[in-house]
Amino acid sequence: MPKPLAGIRVIELANFIAGPLAGTLLADMGADVVKIEPPQGDMGRATPPIRAGESVSFVALNRNKRSLVLDLKRPQAIEILLKLARVSDVVLEAYRPGALDKLGLGAAHVKAVNPRIVYTSVSGFGQTGPDRRRAGVNLIIEAFSGALSVTGEPGKMPMRPGVQTADVFGALFAAYATLAALVGAARNGEGRIADVALVEASIAAAAWEVAEYLETAKVPQPLGNRHRLNAPYQLFETKDGRYLAIGTPNDGLFARLMQVLHLDTHVGDPRFSSYSKRKANEDALLALVEPAVRGRGCQELEQALLVAGVPCARVNNFKEVFDDPQIIARGVMQELAHPRLGKMRTTRNPVLFDHGGPAIDRHAPMLGEHSEEVLATLGYSPAEIRDLVAAGVTRVAPSQRDRPARRARA
Repeated sequence: MPKPLAGIRVIELANFIAGPLAGTLLADMGADVVKIEPPQGDMGRATPPIRAGESVSFVALNRNKRSLVLDLKRPQAIEILLKLARVSDVVLEAYRPGALDKLGLGAAHVKAVNPRIVYTSVSGFGQTGPDRRRAGVNLIIEAFSGALSVTGEPGKMPMRPGVQTADVFGALFAAYATLAALVGAARNGEGRIADVALVEASIAAAAWEVAEYLETAKVPQPLGNRHRLNAPYQLFETKDGRYLAIGTPNDGLFARLMQVLHLDTHVGDPRFSSYSKRKANEDALLALVEPAVRGRGCQELEQALLVAGVPCARVNNFKEVFDDPQIIARGVMQELAHPRLGKMRTTRNPVLFDHGGPAIDRHAPMLGEHSEEVLATLGYSPAEIRDLVAAGVTRVAPSQRDRPARRARA
């Protein structure tokens, strides 16, 4: 059964996380993603951990793609890329704004050879505005966008998130923009140019904080582990030094929590009688709840709350995550074979379809692994490919050098 994006060809020009993750999301759904890499490779190939000369981080982030090496400083490489664009559906790029225009590969250049193509640009600050050329890696975006200003404990240095939030938000919005544009192109025959800024993706993700500021003009502050609108809804320390997340977003759940904690005599307290009153009297409420939680063991209390139907979870480390029966039952961790790394473990796409869904069909490509294959698709002969390699226009993976070029899907 074909996947939803089978038959869609994507040209990816991107490094590290945001652009490559967007490309992987499309590849998982069946798109043929041709990753264009410079002779030295995606910069993500240098990120640890490194095993057998391969970055495991890169491998985890770039599955289901093909690698074509092109030195875009050379006119022949530009010619090859425009040939590929003629038979492609999407260009997904994450270069600094203006860089590809100078090379003759900007949106206008590509659409001149293929008006139906979707051209998605991912950048830190967007393609326009005074900061369009400003460098914007994940931490810088989190700082600029306001996300860090509400993260951490009140009165202390902001705490950066433990995961790459800005890059992931940007990747999700880039994939969303690309898919929407593909639907439009299929319906009306005209591609679109999408401009996705990581800063704006992070601002969009801060929906409650932004709404609070725009409505009240009050600057949102960090709240530590507390929730901006609800109480109790935070992390609590238990008797054995573990941390338990507990959330009670309605009156019924609040009452159940208080019963499990043997604090049900306080359920009728006027200070705690509604959603808004509990938040307004949060300090008084936590003065009751925190000691009660601290007097219980994490596992025992978590189980009691689960039986009562109260949303809760201990703070798991990643070993505990992958040992959990739910994660095992859902097959989140999968094994795949890599030509250099051998058998390795990775995670599947988080989306499940009833049929034709995403799957890991191809290991992350080694640098230049598919250069011959893609060039042959574009009509280059084995001799011409050898000349391009000798001229430094392209590069092939070591395993390719002793075999002739083969033709793939046109």
